Amino acid sequence: MPTGAQLIVDLLEREGVEVAFGLPGVHNLPLWEALRGSRIRLVGVRHEQAAGYAADGYARATGRLGVALVTTGPGAANTLGAVGEAWAARSPILVIATDIPAALRRPGVYRGVLHETTDQAAMFAPVVKETFVATSADDLAEQAARAVAAPAAAPTRPAYLQVPTDLLSAEVGDAPAAHNPPLTGGRAELDGAERPLIWAGGGARDAAAEVTALAERLAAPVITTYGAAGILPASHPCAVGMPPHVEPVGRLWDEADLVISVGSDLDGVQTQNFAQPQPPRLAVINVDVVDATKNYRADVVIEADARICAGLEVAARPMDGLAERLHGVRSQACSSLDSRALRFLDAIRFAVPHDGVVVADMCIPGYWLAGFHTPSAPRRLQIPLGWGTLGYAFPAALGAALAGGGPVLAVAGDGGFLYAAGELATVAQEQLPLTLVIVDDGGYGMLRYDQDVTGNDRYGVDLLTPDFAALVRSFGVRAQEVDGLEDEFGEALAEHVLDREPSVLIAHTPEPLVPPPNTSPNWYRRRK
Repeated sequence: MPTGAQLIVDLLEREGVEVAFGLPGVHNLPLWEALRGSRIRLVGVRHEQAAGYAADGYARATGRLGVALVTTGPGAANTLGAVGEAWAARSPILVIATDIPAALRRPGVYRGVLHETTDQAAMFAPVVKETFVATSADDLAEQAARAVAAPAAAPTRPAYLQVPTDLLSAEVGDAPAAHNPPLTGGRAELDGAERPLIWAGGGARDAAAEVTALAERLAAPVITTYGAAGILPASHPCAVGMPPHVEPVGRLWDEADLVISVGSDLDGVQTQNFAQPQPPRLAVINVDVVDATKNYRADVVIEADARICAGLEVAARPMDGLAERLHGVRSQACSSLDSRALRFLDAIRFAVPHDGVVVADMCIPGYWLAGFHTPSAPRRLQIPLGWGTLGYAFPAALGAALAGGGPVLAVAGDGGFLYAAGELATVAQEQLPLTLVIVDDGGYGMLRYDQDVTGNDRYGVDLLTPDFAALVRSFGVRAQEVDGLEDEFGEALAEHVLDREPSVLIAHTPEPLVPPPNTSPNWYRRRK
C-alpha cells in the first residue's frame, strides 16, 4: 500500500501536474522524498508566499493546475496573500499543507506543539473554493482525490488540502478516480439588437475562437477585462483593445442596446465601482450564474461554458464600418493619454515576441500594461488586480517561466520587487528563462500620486532602495541599469528578452509615469 505522500504525488501525476513549487519543513519532508522519484519537477522557493504566487502564475499561463507545497502553521499562513489573489482571479491552484501529527491533535485545544494552530484550515476558508482536511489514514485518499480535482472544476478557484504530518509516512488506501462533472449549457436567441457589445472576462480565455465567431456574426465590439486580454488580436476589426476607463471606450457601453457578458462577473475594478449604467438589455454566459448576475441585472442567463458562444443562434450582421468606428475610438482615446507611457508600451510591444508572457505588478507601469498592453493571445498578460496584491509579478513569473511557452517578462516597481527579492536565488538555481524589469522611482509612486491628488503632503511613501544591480549580481544573475523608460530602455529590453538566461533590467525613473485612467483616482465616471 502507498504512503500518504506517495498517494498525493500519484494523484498529482494523474492530474497531469508537471511542476510544483514549495518550501520544505520538518513536517513535509516525506512529500519531498515521494517527489524525488516522480515525473514532477519540484522548484524550491525562498518564501511560501512565492510558492503560492508561482503556482498562480503557472496556472494563469497554462490553464492547468498550479501546486504549492508548504509546511505547518506559519508556513501555511505565509501563503494566504497569494492564495487570496488566486481566489479573486479564479486561478486553479492547490495548496497542500501539513498539520501537526494526528496523534497529537485535540480538536479545539492548543497544546503547544511546534507550528500548531487550533484550526489551520479555517484561515484558508475565505480565500479558497473548499478546504479538504484529512484526519486519518482512512479518509486521506478521498480527501486528497477531491482536493486535486476541485480547483479545475468549473467554476475554477483555489483549493486547500491539509494532511497531518504522520499520515504522509503512514500506509493508506488507494485513491478513487477523480471525476469532474460535465458543464451544462443551453441556447438563446439574441437577435434584434442594433448596437450589441460583447464584454469578455477571464472565464472566456479558453474560448477565444468561439467568442470571436460570435463577435463577427453580431458585428459587435469586444471589450476584454484584464484577465481576458488577447482573446481577440489587436488587429481584429471587433477588438476594442482598451479598457472602459477611457471615455471613448466607455461610451461603447453607454450606447449599446445589448451587452453580452461572457465569463465575467462585471466587477468593481472593471466597471469603476459599478458606475457603468445598467444596460437596456444584458445577457450573461457563465458557468456560475449567481456570480455572473450579482452586480448587474441580467435579462438573459445562459449557464454554460464560454465555448457555447459558437452555437448561439444569432442572425449575421454586416461588419461594414466597425473597424473604422473602433479605430476612431482608439484614436480619440490615445489623444488624451500620456505620451511617455505610450512610448513605454511601444517598447514592451516591440521587445516581447508573440509567444511571450508579460507579468505586471501593482505599480504605475503595471497599471499601464493592464489597460493598454495588447497580447497576441490569451494567458499572455498577468495582472494581480483580482485582489490587488503588491509583490505578485516576480514570483508569479517563476511559474509562467515554467509553462513551456515563450519568454517571460516581469515588470515590478522598486517596492513590489522587494517583497520577493530572495527569489533571485530560485531564478539562479533553477536557471529560469525570464527577464525582470525593476522600475525604480525610489518609492511607492502610485501612493505618492494619491497623496498629491488629494492635496496632502507626501508622507511615508519614499523608500530607501538598495543598489539593485549589485544585489542582483550577488546571486550570479546578469543586471543592467538604464535611465528612464525611453529609447535606451527599449533597446536594452529587446536584448534582454532575447536572452534565454535570467536577467534583470533596472530602469531608474526619477520622473515616474503618470498613472493611467484605469487607476481609481483617474476614473472619469467618478469625476463626473
